[in-house]
Amino acid sequence: MRALHTRLDLEPLIDDPWGERLVPASVREQFRDESLLHSPAYANVILRTRYAEDALQSAITRGIRQYVILGAGFDSFAVRRPAYAADVQIFEIDHPATQTMKTQRLEECGITLADCVHFIAADLAACSVAEALARSPYRKDLPAFFSWLGVTMYLTREANFAALRSIAACAMPGSELAFTYMDEKLFTLNPPAFRELKEKVASLGEPYQSGFDPATIAGDLRDCGLALVEDLEGEQVAARYGRAGQNRAASSQFSHVALARSGREITTF
Repeated sequence: MRALHTRLDLEPLIDDPWGERLVPASVREQFRDESLLHSPAYANVILRTRYAEDALQSAITRGIRQYVILGAGFDSFAVRRPAYAADVQIFEIDHPATQTMKTQRLEECGITLADCVHFIAADLAACSVAEALARSPYRKDLPAFFSWLGVTMYLTREANFAALRSIAACAMPGSELAFTYMDEKLFTLNPPAFRELKEKVASLGEPYQSGFDPATIAGDLRDCGLALVEDLEGEQVAARYGRAGQNRAASSQFSHVALARSGREITTF
């Protein structure tokens, strides 16, 4: 989806030409451009990526030099590496099976990554974020930027809180976290568009499990050791990037993107 957006959008919000190369050919052949453009996830994938990388760029200008990608999957940041991130240590955490597939694809594409890219194979259902990072050159005495995109809705509420507490525990004050979540009231109200989306992802073997309440998320984060900086629902983030009213994707209507900071209280907005 990111590569398709880069290739076809007249004014792309992100520059990611690597997606189609990293994904195995057997998977690419299952998708057509038109089906991806009309996928319920399309707008959300593009908008959350732009938001998180804008927040990362801002963090780097303030001196942060560690970037932790939780549930990295086939994220291509380490390959395309914008100039502003030239001297950033990148830590990709994901399930061992996913990372094995990704590193194989990198080899097949003839890509050699710099020593500043660290793959951490970890099943976060069995170990914490802090435990996974402890097996790497990650430094707890330096601030970091974490991205956690498109993951929380697939986890139980308890697992999400455990992950947030673990991130806070290994994040020096001033570190930041960009993450996405779904409004928990959707799971109760179950409107038709959300029900259709939920059934579709469940059919793929990864059902939605939980959300957060936008009215209480600041307190939830505070209980975990983090302070909410910003919380935007789908149309708000679309408007920020000049795409208001152009959002055809159901998931962006339901999804929020938020930014949190460790170490001190922040005024939310």
